[in-house]
Amino acid sequence: MKVYRTSKGIVLQSEGKYYLSDASWDDFINDDSLFQKCKSIVSQNQPIENGPELISDHLLKPIENQEIWATGVTYYNSKMGRQEEAKEAGGGDFYERVYNAERPELFFKSTAARAVGHLDKVAIRDDSTWDVPEPELTLCITSNEKIVGYTIGNDMSSRSIEGENPLYLPQAKNYDRSAAIGPCILVTDEPFPQDSKIYLDIVRNGNKVFSGEIGVDQIVRKFEDIVQYLYKHTTYPSGCFLMTGTGIVPDASFTLAQNDEINITIDNIGTLTNTIG
Repeated sequence: MKVYRTSKGIVLQSEGKYYLSDASWDDFINDDSLFQKCKSIVSQNQPIENGPELISDHLLKPIENQEIWATGVTYYNSKMGRQEEAKEAGGGDFYERVYNAERPELFFKSTAARAVGHLDKVAIRDDSTWDVPEPELTLCITSNEKIVGYTIGNDMSSRSIEGENPLYLPQAKNYDRSAAIGPCILVTDEPFPQDSKIYLDIVRNGNKVFSGEIGVDQIVRKFEDIVQYLYKHTTYPSGCFLMTGTGIVPDASFTLAQNDEINITIDNIGTLTNTIG
């Protein structure tokens, strides 16, 4: 089932029907038994009639006091793209090493205040010359290290800054409106289907200027292993979100522009849409 955060409460969507909860967002999603909680709400309450309207008119980003983290170089395509962008700076070897290492690359991406939701504007830096979206399956994890849901993430990135020197990664990744997540959280008690695909479409002046797709099964690491490293010696009192890397890497001939529309679709979850503001 799908869970939406709205200004009118938490909306659950199950089998074409909608249910409303007045619980606080942090308490609601930071629950190791989130799927069972959602099933209980659905079974014990009458559906509401205005669910689609609440989602359409009152949708909020699905994050309150959680942090957003990200892992990189989890796809072969990403490894190759990062090596290409960093070769002139002599940093390409770092990406080869981390792709094959036991320890994953992990980095802090965003606070809730710097992140945006569905239909909001993301940003590109004015000191960057090569900017791309990075469509990523994103894990919703409780404070107890349990994966309880999945959403869509856009890990906006300055490839020119990161490519100049890998040590510039925080500047390439962490800035206002550099992260988008939403529109909902898919809550399930089953592992995310590995035959699902991630799609990226970018529209400029009404014309599609880039499209790509990749299978989730191309991720080379197990989600639980990445989460284990994320939680080593670090606590997340309200839980956190983890972007799991991108396998769709536009080449050097493409960079984002003002007013571009970014559409990221992941099977079983939906579509996250943002524009460049």
